[in-house]
Amino acid sequence: MLEKIAVDGAVWSLRPDFAALLMTAEGLSNGPSDPVSAGWLHTAADGAADAAAHPHVTAWQEAYRGFGAKPKRTRPSVDALLRRVESLPAINRVVDAYNAVSVEYVLPVGGEDLDGYRGAARLVRAGGDEAFETVAGGEPVVEHPEPGEVVWRDDEGVTCRRWNWRQCTRTRITESTKNALFIFERLEPYALGTLRAAADDLATRLRVIAPDVQIESRLVGPLGT
Repeated sequence: MLEKIAVDGAVWSLRPDFAALLMTAEGLSNGPSDPVSAGWLHTAADGAADAAAHPHVTAWQEAYRGFGAKPKRTRPSVDALLRRVESLPAINRVVDAYNAVSVEYVLPVGGEDLDGYRGAARLVRAGGDEAFETVAGGEPVVEHPEPGEVVWRDDEGVTCRRWNWRQCTRTRITESTKNALFIFERLEPYALGTLRAAADDLATRLRVIAPDVQIESRLVGPLGT
C-alpha cells in the first residue's frame, strides 16, 4: 500500500518544499473516547501554539492561496484545530490521538480508514469533476472540488479536499476502523526530524490503544522516495 501512494508533479511544482510522512496502522482496536484519549486532547490544548503566529501555519495559508483557496474561509486543518483548542471534540480513541499530535506538533495530520479506499491514495490537482462524498444539512451529498484544487484522491473520488481541509465520509475513521492510513504533511521551515518525531509519537499512542498494531511508514518528499 505505502509504496503505491504518490504525489503528482503538479503538486511538487506548486510547493517543492512539501513532504509527507505516510504511516499505516493495521490491527487497530478503536472505540469511544475514554479518559486516556480525552487526556491527550486536554494536554495538547494546554500547550497549544498561537495559530496566528506560527510559521508552519503561515506556510500552509500561503500554500492554500497558491491554488486559489481562501485560508481564512477554509482553513488548513492544523489552523482550524489550533483555533478551537478550548473545545477540542472527543470523537473516538484513534481520532483523539492524531488530533492531539496535530495540535502538539503544529502539523496537519490526516487519518483515513484503509478499508474504505479504492486503489492507492495520491495527491493531485483536481480536474473539477471528481466526486467528493460529504454531508450537508445532515444529509449525504456528493460535491466536486474546484479545478486546480489540491486534493487527496483514490480510484473512486476525492478523499480529502483542499490538501487537508476536509475528508470524505467514505474513508473517515470510525469506532469500527481496523486498518488506518495517517498522513503527516509538512512545508518549510518545518523540520523533517520533527515530522518523524510526530509520527513516532502517534505510533506510541496507537500502541496504547492497540498493543498488537502493526505499523509501517514511508517518507515522500525532498529527502524521501
